[in-house]
Amino acid sequence: MAKCFDLLVFDWDGTLMDSAAHIASALQAAFQDLGLPVPSTEAARHVIGLGLEDAMMYLNPGLDRVRFAEVAERYRVHFLAGDKNVELFPAVAAGIPALNQEGYLMAVATGKSRRGLDRSLSATGLLSFFHASRCADEGFPKPHPEMLHMIMEMLGTAPDRTLMIGDTTHDLQMAQNAGVAAIAVSYGAHLTGDLESMNPLGLVGSFEQLLQWLKKNG
Repeated sequence: MAKCFDLLVFDWDGTLMDSAAHIASALQAAFQDLGLPVPSTEAARHVIGLGLEDAMMYLNPGLDRVRFAEVAERYRVHFLAGDKNVELFPAVAAGIPALNQEGYLMAVATGKSRRGLDRSLSATGLLSFFHASRCADEGFPKPHPEMLHMIMEMLGTAPDRTLMIGDTTHDLQMAQNAGVAAIAVSYGAHLTGDLESMNPLGLVGSFEQLLQWLKKNG
């Protein structure tokens, strides 16, 4: 049966990597280190997927450039301290190679830095299965559509043949802005109700369910 999509674009944190709780706690610790108001867990999880500057300014709009740099540095320290303990979600390690075997082009669009994504791709052994990737420090971050536009241009894929897969409303809004269909995963950073409000093409509760959805609809 012919596939409906040629290109699958995955978010990383909260979609492939079970890192949302770690990111949120690292953000909270960074603000606490500097004696700044500590964001709630809900607020910290909400900004996952955004570029780091946008995330910090959402959590504390009064940050100046110097203070932002200090908080960002503390965040990196806390994130890297526990990064080695973060793992892929169940079925991802086998599922990504399987999708590659089925002939999909695959890419990553993430709020991570290039350095951070490259480190994660290498550590998980998934680097060779992705044909392209774009990071928040290489241009406009989510929900701006530039990441998707660049990936589609690099791989020669049309919007109607591209599917975005992510765990946040930022992912879904980026897809809408780029004219691309999207699947939401409910096991990551954002609440199911918030994801449903974006009217994704589908919503799945595990990576296994995503693989099943793609077999039927992808």
